[in-house]
Amino acid sequence: MTVNDDSFTNWKNREEIAESMIPIIGKLHRERDVTVLVHSRSLVNKSVISILKTHRFARQIVGGELSVVETMPFLQALTTLDLGPSQIDIGMLAVAHKADDRGLSVEEFTAEAVAGATGANKIERREGRDVVLYGFGRIGRLLARLLIEKAGSGNGLRLKAIVVRDGGGGDLVKRASLLRRDSIHGQFQGTITVDEENNRIVANGHTIQVIYSDSPESVDYTEYGIKNAILIDNTGKWRDREGLSKHLRPGIDKVVLTAPGKGDVPNIVHGVNHDMIKPDENVISCASCTTNAIVPPLKAMEDEYGVLRGHVETIHSFTNDQNLLDNYHKGDRRGRSAPLNMVITETGAASAVAKALPDLRATITGSSIRVPTPDVSIAILNLQLKRETTRAEVLEYLREVSLTSPLKRQIDFISAPDAVSSDFIGSRHASIVDAGATKVEGDNAILYLWYDNEFGYSCQVVRVVQHVSGVEYPTYPAPAA
Repeated sequence: MTVNDDSFTNWKNREEIAESMIPIIGKLHRERDVTVLVHSRSLVNKSVISILKTHRFARQIVGGELSVVETMPFLQALTTLDLGPSQIDIGMLAVAHKADDRGLSVEEFTAEAVAGATGANKIERREGRDVVLYGFGRIGRLLARLLIEKAGSGNGLRLKAIVVRDGGGGDLVKRASLLRRDSIHGQFQGTITVDEENNRIVANGHTIQVIYSDSPESVDYTEYGIKNAILIDNTGKWRDREGLSKHLRPGIDKVVLTAPGKGDVPNIVHGVNHDMIKPDENVISCASCTTNAIVPPLKAMEDEYGVLRGHVETIHSFTNDQNLLDNYHKGDRRGRSAPLNMVITETGAASAVAKALPDLRATITGSSIRVPTPDVSIAILNLQLKRETTRAEVLEYLREVSLTSPLKRQIDFISAPDAVSSDFIGSRHASIVDAGATKVEGDNAILYLWYDNEFGYSCQVVRVVQHVSGVEYPTYPAPAA
């Protein structure tokens, strides 16, 4: 047998194991509310190839590829335990077991490592939390996809309704079609049907009521069986507490804004300051996509090097707020054709940093240019640090942050020399550090941060909603602080 034959046989063997993992992962998720991970990347609802690619990612962390041959025994061990709702990282279990010198079997080690999620220690499965989307544009539809994707156990977030203006004849069918097909993010993963008689969309078995309204004050959500819901406002029409409080109608408990909040509305960047949300706070903002992109790496740099001052320049894809062709717009330049021009505009991301990082004393300024691409933007973060360093040191530090720190869901890291913006469509991170573009000289560091300003931001919004709803379950083994 040739080397090539050996490689192919090995590949087919791993495919077979990955295929056998899928029903186990699905059953744990549906019946016990357990999400199986490999180095923080979920394996729920993943294909054979996706499972194998996720395992290959481990080489970035431990220096070698992780095989399904190594993780399968840990997955099988989980099925023998009395598990409660949790997230369990079989990649971390495999690596930790290999480093352990006590001679414990896989079953013994696994039981010890996830003891906090078993028996008398386990969290009781919570009743799902209702969610309402107010507005169904680019972010609203991506949030719908994510909420439906994550609703497998039925005990997490439940998308119950969408509130929109009535667009006239065929409105429901058109909105369902926009959810089903997206020119940037591709096809919806599943099936969608329309119940026009009752104004409902049924997606992967989840019945979503479509409510037509021109005003928040006109809706009584309890009439639709909705209670204690979190409403996500995707319109940006109201951004202060007074305006957003209009949504606090019967059936709505909290309001989350997908735009920068004004006044005393807390601006939350998950991973950085989500722990500051008070239990009784009923109006919060998830800030902007750019704020979510720059704040996590800015916090990382402040923690390690200290930051004296900085400037962020965002090269941002055009948005629906701009005109396709030159026409009237209340903004001075946004009326010029978005697909044909680079457009200088403003960004509130720099000023929003102060809300998300109140302890940061550095002055951060910002500006922005809209460019003719439909998705994925880049923020160039130019920082003066409190101490001198080297490019190699900064890159190694940010690489470690992206792999093992509490910010690993927010910050990704790429060293590919030929990476371009379209490579990051669908990224679930708030920002991705481009190693090849990073510049460091003395106390000056310039970071190039890619971000999917639609999907990556939507993932951050869902994380905030999970946190405030109480369905953000603990991870085992516990990640390093």
